[in-house]
Amino acid sequence: MIYTVTLNPAIDYIVEVNDLKMGEVNRMSNDIKLPGGKGINVSRVLNALNVENHALGFLGGFTGEFIKQTLNDFGIANEFVQIADDTRINVKLKATEETEINGQGPAITAEEAARFFAQIKNLQAGDIVILSGSVPPALGNDFYEKIIAMCQEVKAEFVIDTTGEALERALAHHPLLVKPNHHELADLFNVELKTKADIIKYGHKLLERGAKNVLVSMAGDGAVFITNEGVFESNVPVGTVKNSVGAGDSMIGGFVGAYVQSGDLLKAFQTGVATGSATAFSYDIATREEIDALIPTVNVTEVKGGK
Repeated sequence: MIYTVTLNPAIDYIVEVNDLKMGEVNRMSNDIKLPGGKGINVSRVLNALNVENHALGFLGGFTGEFIKQTLNDFGIANEFVQIADDTRINVKLKATEETEINGQGPAITAEEAARFFAQIKNLQAGDIVILSGSVPPALGNDFYEKIIAMCQEVKAEFVIDTTGEALERALAHHPLLVKPNHHELADLFNVELKTKADIIKYGHKLLERGAKNVLVSMAGDGAVFITNEGVFESNVPVGTVKNSVGAGDSMIGGFVGAYVQSGDLLKAFQTGVATGSATAFSYDIATREEIDALIPTVNVTEVKGGK
């Protein structure tokens, strides 16, 4: 089974304003409310690819009810811990530029956290747990490490999509996949990455520190996939970028879904790139049809001398 963990989900309230004037009253040209959070986005992609998964995390208040009902409507299995505080709302403002205003997240009690860990105890060998996004301050900065320790106890795999210290601490526990973008990779090592060779060099450092596979997304310059067997790169499918929200999560969902179905890491890389691009070319998480249309356009080639 694949489990996605979204500790700090949100309603993504996407607002479009054609001619934004700061300090004045503006009229929306369009708006949409979606269940948000990186793990939830991964679940939506896996669902589109017909890969069974369960979404876990914390939900509370009327905002949490909206997310749970929407996931049910999508047919996504979910078992969120009900909390007393309200799930946050993130505002995504699309005007001349795209601006995000994200909530901090709810207070979560020790009892509510304990109920979450009771769910994680049901993990089995061979399961994959996908840890995505921020951790509410109330849970402490070692919450992911506690989940990872429980994965290791039963020999379940884990994927982690986060940044900074949480990512650094996770590396020693051998995540199946880490997926920093090139900016996050540079920040992690406090360096400037000027060339693809630089990206490969520091991607290898993540392998040396314990990651099993490293996928570095480079926006319009494609992606690099670094393994102990070699280094591979992809092109970028052609399309018009409409939405950056969820593209990275879609890449992870496409990668894990294809890997579970095929066992082929390069097929997983190809599908991940296609899925991330398909979401970027859509106003929401990509559909199966949009993903399938792009997969043949993604070319994966080995980087000679990259190992």
